[in-house]
Amino acid sequence: MSRPPFEVADIIRAHGKRFIDNNRSWLTWLHLRVLFAIEHCRTAVLGGHLDRCNQCGHTAISYNSCRSRHCPKCRTNARDQWLAERGKELLPVKYVHVVFTIPHELSWLALRNKKVVYDLLFRASAATLLEIAADPKHLGAEIGFLSVLHTWGQNLQHHPHVHCVVPAGGLSPDHQHWVHPRYAFFLPVKVLGRVFRGKFTAGLKRAFHQGELQFSGRLKGLEEKKAFHTFLRPLFRKDWVVYAKRPFGGPEHVLHYLARYTHRVAISNHRIVNVADGKVTFRWKDYAHKSKQRLMTVTGEEFLRRFLLHTLPRGFVRIRFYGFLANRRRGALLPLCRERLKAAPLLPSTSSPAPPCAWHCPHCGGAMALAEKLTPQQMQWRSVGLTGYCDTS
Repeated sequence: MSRPPFEVADIIRAHGKRFIDNNRSWLTWLHLRVLFAIEHCRTAVLGGHLDRCNQCGHTAISYNSCRSRHCPKCRTNARDQWLAERGKELLPVKYVHVVFTIPHELSWLALRNKKVVYDLLFRASAATLLEIAADPKHLGAEIGFLSVLHTWGQNLQHHPHVHCVVPAGGLSPDHQHWVHPRYAFFLPVKVLGRVFRGKFTAGLKRAFHQGELQFSGRLKGLEEKKAFHTFLRPLFRKDWVVYAKRPFGGPEHVLHYLARYTHRVAISNHRIVNVADGKVTFRWKDYAHKSKQRLMTVTGEEFLRRFLLHTLPRGFVRIRFYGFLANRRRGALLPLCRERLKAAPLLPSTSSPAPPCAWHCPHCGGAMALAEKLTPQQMQWRSVGLTGYCDTS
């Protein structure tokens, strides 16, 4: 894919200082850290490394990546390594994509209490899937799946939802056979929506009574118990959206499908069309009108405000596994699933790990390996010709 003409880093360089000065009242050190990392990703400020070809000796110097999980340029390598591990866990069945979304009325509460609300979104959606799948009226089986948190819509506004990718079927309660789904959409979405709504609102009430929720600004009035329950009451009466696609492909399609969801950030650089005259124009899909491609133009500061809405709490895990794919159960239950599906067991990998910073030499095709780490000062010296390092080709 060709290099995009504009990047989020360009917008930060052009508008970041003014944006920070005008929004110090709500910006945290984490927001500032994200802005700094993306702005200086793959620049001399973060240092670099010298790679050498193991065959012909060709050398090349590269800038370091920031490795921020919010950076549009730093997700490819992490995604590829993660997908390689997931390839070992795929089952020879079709897969289902289910999406759980919380009502937009909860957006401000979620923004003020990201860790609590996002964690509850994970737990409520997972418990819903596990409970309905275990019910003999619907599937009567133990399922396994992964869940991925996204907090954005196509227009970069706050839109928290969880994508769940589920093998179609599960282990019978006695683990003696594989149970295939009886519905075209795996599980009834209306039932999933009602159960999810009940579990999520019950979890919010528990968090409120345990003092885990914080209220400020426009939410200040919800500190009172009566006001909070009044706020929740209409949400419980409306239908909550759970979206499910028909089962798609088999294991050969799943990795490509997962790549579209697991390591995405709020916006890719390729969606940015123009940065000029203090404004940013980007592409977005209008899902309300058959996913029609549209252009949206906002000020540079508004773009950064929307982008930072999706900064996750430090250490927050946004990809989680449940059921027979849960970390503590996967080792025992995945081989059992393959056995019940009469699938060939996976052979242990005998390949040796790739060397650090491995990539192919542009001259002979040999493996490029890390030869030396360079400090930011060394990178800056080299840029003005003060060192004898070889040029990057």
